[in-house]
Amino acid sequence: MIEEGGRTGKTMAEKRQIFTEMRSQNFDMIRLSTYRTACKLRFVQKKCNLHLMDVWNMIEAFRDNGLNTLDHNTELSVSRLETIISSIYYQLNKRLPTTHQINVQQSINLLFNFLLAAHDSEGQGKLTVFSVKVMLAIMCAGKIVDKLRYIFSQISDANGAMTLSKFDHFLREGLKLPSAVFEGPSFGYTEHSAHACFPQQKKVMLNTFLDTIMVDPPPQCLVWLLLMHRLANVENVFHPVGCSYCRSDGMVGFRYRCQQCFNYQLCQNCFWRGHASGNHSDHHQMKEHSSWKSPAKKLGHAISKSFGCVSNREPPHPMFPENPERPLDLANIVPPRPVQNSMNDPAPPPSEGHTPIKSALDSPSRMDEEHRLIARYASRLAADPSNAARPQQLSFDANKQQRQLIAELENKNREILQEIQRLRLEHEQASQPTPEKAQQNPTLLAELRLLRQRKDELEQRMSALQESRRELMVQLEGLMKLLKEEEQRQAAQAAGSPQTSPGQGSSRAIPMPIRSAGTTPTHTGHAPSHMPQDSLSGVGGDVQEAFAQGARRNLRNDLLVAADSITNTMSSLVKELHTVEDGGDEEDERLQNGKDRGTLIALLRTALQH
Repeated sequence: MIEEGGRTGKTMAEKRQIFTEMRSQNFDMIRLSTYRTACKLRFVQKKCNLHLMDVWNMIEAFRDNGLNTLDHNTELSVSRLETIISSIYYQLNKRLPTTHQINVQQSINLLFNFLLAAHDSEGQGKLTVFSVKVMLAIMCAGKIVDKLRYIFSQISDANGAMTLSKFDHFLREGLKLPSAVFEGPSFGYTEHSAHACFPQQKKVMLNTFLDTIMVDPPPQCLVWLLLMHRLANVENVFHPVGCSYCRSDGMVGFRYRCQQCFNYQLCQNCFWRGHASGNHSDHHQMKEHSSWKSPAKKLGHAISKSFGCVSNREPPHPMFPENPERPLDLANIVPPRPVQNSMNDPAPPPSEGHTPIKSALDSPSRMDEEHRLIARYASRLAADPSNAARPQQLSFDANKQQRQLIAELENKNREILQEIQRLRLEHEQASQPTPEKAQQNPTLLAELRLLRQRKDELEQRMSALQESRRELMVQLEGLMKLLKEEEQRQAAQAAGSPQTSPGQGSSRAIPMPIRSAGTTPTHTGHAPSHMPQDSLSGVGGDVQEAFAQGARRNLRNDLLVAADSITNTMSSLVKELHTVEDGGDEEDERLQNGKDRGTLIALLRTALQH
C-alpha cells in the first residue's frame, strides 16, 4: 500500500514540476500523436537522466534491491520505492566521470513523482513490482532488442513460451506511460490490445515475439515505443541540406523528402507541425530519412544494387535459441552483501532491520556454513552430466553458426571485390583517349615505322648526292685551272705576235657580276640570273671567275657535259623528294635547294653558249 504520509512536506508544484516543464516545450503543437508521444517520453527520459543508464545496469539494480526474488504482484511501499530509485542514481553517479556528475536528489524527486503520477493516477494506492520493472525498463537507455528480451523473460513460462495473460498485463502497465503524458486517448489500454498483437499465435516464442513487435509497422498500441528509440538514435544526426520552409542551413534529427515535389525537403520541426510552402501540401506523401548519404554514395549503392552486389536486408534482430537455458537453483546460496565504501557521496539510510555487516563477517560459524554450501553445490554441478553436455552442445551450435556466417560474408566480400575490379577496368578502358587507341593499332604502327624508314633512306640518299655534287665541283675546278693555264700560255704567245690589234682585246665578253639571291638583277641583254650565294660554296675562285668571264669555244663541249651531269643528278633528287607523301618543312627546304642548283646549271649553260 502506498502510505499517505510518505511524501509529506512536498508541495503540489514540486510534484508537477516535470509536467510543467514538458508543457513549456510546446509538444502539443505536433500534429501526429505518435511523434508527439515519443517526444514527450524522450523529454521525460532525459530530464530524469535515465538516458545515461542502459537496460543492463537497470537489471543489475533490480537484483541489488531484491526485486528478482519478489512476485510480480507484490506491492511496494513509498519508502521502498524511494530506496530503489535512490540506489539506481547513486550507482549511476559512481560510474560517471567527475566532470559529468548529475544532481542525484533532483533526479530522484523527478522520477519518483513521475512514477506515482503514471502508475497511481487514479489514487488507488497500488504500485506493484511488475509496474516498476516495466516502467524503468522502458524509460532507460539501451537497445530495443535487449529491452524486449528482458520483458519477454518476465512474461514467459518455464518452457520459454509467452503467456498471453502476462503480455496483457505488460500492455496494461506499459500503456500507462502515454497516459501519463496526456496521450491516453491515442494509446490507451483496451481489452483487445493483446489479441490484436497476436491474433492467431498459439505458442509464441522469443523470436516470434521480437518479429511481431519490431515489424515495420509495429502494432498500433506500441508504435510509440519503437519511435522513441529511433528518435533517440537520430537526435544528433546532421543533414547538410536546407529546409524548404524555415530555410535553415542544415537539419538535425529526421529529414522528410516529398515524393511529389521536386527536391522539397522539410526538417522534423516543420513537418511535425504541418508547415508547407509553394506547391507542396500536407497531403503529399513524405519519406522519412534518418541519415544522410552523399550523391556519390547513392550512385555507388545504386550501381551495386543493380549488379546484385548488395546483400539482402539484415534481420532486425539476431536469432535466439528457442529453448531457454536451464537456470541454476541458487535458492540456498547466501546472497552477496554490498560492502560499505568510504566515499563522501551521501547514501540512502539503511533499514533498521538489517544486521551490521561487520558482525556477520566476524562470525566463524556463518563463514564455515557458506563454505560448506559452496562445496556442496560445486560437487553437485560437477556430478550432473546434463549440465556439462548442454553448454558444450550450445557452444558447438553457436560456433557452427558463426563459421557459416563468416563463410557467407567472405563469399559476399569476394564477389563485391571482383565486381569492383571489373567496373574499374571498364572505367579505365572507357576513359582512354582516341590517340592512345590509335597507337595501339598494329596496322598504323607498321605504316608509321615504314614511313620513318623511308625518311631515313631519303636522308642518306640526299647526303650521298651532296657528296657527289662536291666531287663534281672539285673536278670542274681542276678543269678551270687547266683552262686558265692554257689561256695564259696563249696570251704570252700572242704578246709577241704583231698581228694582235687593240680592238681584238676589247672584243672579249664583259665580266658579269655575281649577285646574291636577295639583290635586284641589273637589266642587260641576257636573262636575269638569280644565283644563291652558297651555290658554289666549296669551289675555288677560278671556277667563279671562269663563269663570270666566259669560256673558250673549244672547251664548250666538256663544260656542257659536266653541266648536264649535274642537272641529271639534281633532277633525280627532286623527283625522289616529290614522292614523299608527308613532305614538311625539311622537304620544302631541299626542293628550294634543288631549284637553286637548277638555276645555277641554267646560268652555266647560258654562259657557255654565249
